[in-house]
Amino acid sequence: MEKIRLSKLMAQQGLCSRREADSYIERGWVYVDGQRVTTLGTKVYPNQAITLDARAQARQARAATILLNKPVGFVSGQAEKGYVAAVSLVSRGTRFKGDHSERRFRNDDLKGLAPAGRLDIDSSGLLVLTQDGRIARQLIAQNSTIEKEYLVRVQGALSKTGMRLLHHGLSLDGRALKPARVSWVNAQQLRFILTEGRKRQIRRMCEQVGIQVTALKRVRIGKVLLGKLPVGQWRYLGDEEEF
Repeated sequence: MEKIRLSKLMAQQGLCSRREADSYIERGWVYVDGQRVTTLGTKVYPNQAITLDARAQARQARAATILLNKPVGFVSGQAEKGYVAAVSLVSRGTRFKGDHSERRFRNDDLKGLAPAGRLDIDSSGLLVLTQDGRIARQLIAQNSTIEKEYLVRVQGALSKTGMRLLHHGLSLDGRALKPARVSWVNAQQLRFILTEGRKRQIRRMCEQVGIQVTALKRVRIGKVLLGKLPVGQWRYLGDEEEF
């Protein structure tokens, strides 16, 4: 059995992100088999027991996860080319009045708040912004099986063969896509359910089968629904909610 870098193992086990792990190690908040570890780069065996100090657990409990209904025209990540980042929409005044969370908004909730998955500038709907590395990894890790559901308005004629290819058989950038679930909602709108999020994936899939996307909205991530959250507003992930 080979040793593995402690921070990598902590991320693999879902304890936190690798960046958080390095921070916790530096602070002396990580124990391996009951022994405190403070040296970055320490390697351990995969079967050793890793525990977090109460201070690390308290920090994780305070980490904010925000659900935003992103409008078209905002980038999900860092601001670029004159476009505004979606995180700029998160403020005390844009909080959804129907948010049932008892958590009070603090400016600290914006520190390190990052998107857990992309949503293109010309797409709208549910975007997760989080300070919690565990949630980020759950949603964007390469081996994630969390479903993402989209309502996609299209134009053009979709053949039976094209529909079969949307389900399975297409590739992007030389790599095969995972199977998808695709169905008609009405004559102009398709429902896509994916377990991956390649760059502009749905638009490029549609182009390959001869149809064009005119509007795309993400309405679900795992068990969490966009629901009645208004465009441009946000709410906290509830204590009872999980992806």
